Amino acid sequence: MARQQQGGEGDPKEAALAAARCLNPHPEQVTDAEFLASEFFDARDAVQVKYEMVRKARTGAAPVTEAAAAFGYSRPAYYAAAAALESSGLEGLVPARPGPRGGHKLTDEVCTWAEEQLAARPQLRPAQLGTLIEGAFGVRAHPRSIERALARYRERHPKSR
Repeated sequence: MARQQQGGEGDPKEAALAAARCLNPHPEQVTDAEFLASEFFDARDAVQVKYEMVRKARTGAAPVTEAAAAFGYSRPAYYAAAAALESSGLEGLVPARPGPRGGHKLTDEVCTWAEEQLAARPQLRPAQLGTLIEGAFGVRAHPRSIERALARYRERHPKSR
């Protein structure tokens, strides 16, 4: 049987795929006959699985619905993978990092205001500044988050201090 049946605890390839966020959470759902018959293909590699799914449909070897099902994905997932491949190449098939993409509470407006408060009263501590920010903007933030947001703000706006 093909390589996707191998793996388990301590498997270096599986660990590498997981570290790169490319580990297919459901390799058992890949049922494409050509994919399963070859040692080259690995159903644990989500990027490879998505690429082969898109290639199979684009070459006309299978309709989109059939290709998506054979590789363990839905039609919408196929179209998302095809668009990602078209716009970003193989890198587009790697899932994005989970979580927020940056400070969404402590905007530039809040940081500008906080810098003004610190300039007027340099003795303010992050915890005190947090209370003032909450009162002025209705935004609650941990003192360390405020420190990090201000550090990022100062990097982008070096003249602010």
